[in-house]
Amino acid sequence: MSEFAHENAYFVFNSVDLSNKTRSAQINGTAENLDKTAMGQTSRTYIIGLLDSSISVEFNDDLAAGSVDATIFAAYAARTNVTGVYRAVNAAISTSNPEYQFTIVPNAWNIGGSIGQLATKALQYPISGALVRDTTP
Repeated sequence: MSEFAHENAYFVFNSVDLSNKTRSAQINGTAENLDKTAMGQTSRTYIIGLLDSSISVEFNDDLAAGSVDATIFAAYAARTNVTGVYRAVNAAISTSNPEYQFTIVPNAWNIGGSIGQLATKALQYPISGALVRDTTP
C-alpha cells in the first residue's frame, strides 16, 4: 500500500466491531530515555528503556445495546482490561495492511455534548503490555 487517506479503518473494542462508529483512531508509542552518562563524559548519553503505548479514539456516540456507549461503559464499569484491534483499512491483514493487537486499560468513559451538535465520544486509553503488529492473514 502506498499513501492513502483514512476512509475505512477497522477498530474492535472488547470483541465488538465499532468500525462504523469510529471517527478517528490513533495509536501512539513512546519509549523512556534512560540516562547512562558516566563520569568523564562531556555529553549525555542515553539508551531506550521501556516502551509505552496508548490509543486515542473518537466515536459517533450510539446508546443502543451492543454499540459504542454500552460497550465502553461495560468495560469501564467492570474495571478490567479488554482487547483491541486496529487496521488502517477494513480489509484482510497483509504486509501492506498490518493489524495492531493490544490490551486496552478502559480507565475512562464520558457522555454529553452541546445542543445541536453531533454526539461524539473522544477517549484515550493506555495500552497494557506489548503492542503487536501482525501481517499474517
